[in-house]
Amino acid sequence: MIKGFHHAALSTPDLDRCIAFYRDLLGCEVAWEFGWPAGSPAADEITGLRDSAARAVMLRLGGSFLEVFEFSSPPVPAREGLRPVHAHGITHVAVEVKNLQAEYARLKAAGMHFHCGPKAQESGFVVYGRDPDGNVLELIEYT
Repeated sequence: MIKGFHHAALSTPDLDRCIAFYRDLLGCEVAWEFGWPAGSPAADEITGLRDSAARAVMLRLGGSFLEVFEFSSPPVPAREGLRPVHAHGITHVAVEVKNLQAEYARLKAAGMHFHCGPKAQESGFVVYGRDPDGNVLELIEYT
């Protein structure tokens, strides 16, 4: 029996920077940290990688989790530019906020890049921005 979604996961080239963004700007708390050295057969089997090694953290925001990995092995393929929202795969991570205009202003002042300003929709307000690695982060307020 499937109970529900538990977490989404991101890969980052700089775990400490990513933690600082999600913890200090968005209010996530570090639920736990983990990792594994190269030569861990179980980790390689689970990830489908060879000689993988990583540091990772599970971040909690309310009742939801975001898992973030920084792989040190194998070499990570270079990414060119920002991944467009319509590319196949996970398009964004959304966080529900209270007072979207204030959160948008606060995060923009802290240096977060947004595609545009907040937009009204039937259920409230929404805006897309980017985390330090270029992942799309949606802020949504239901009114």
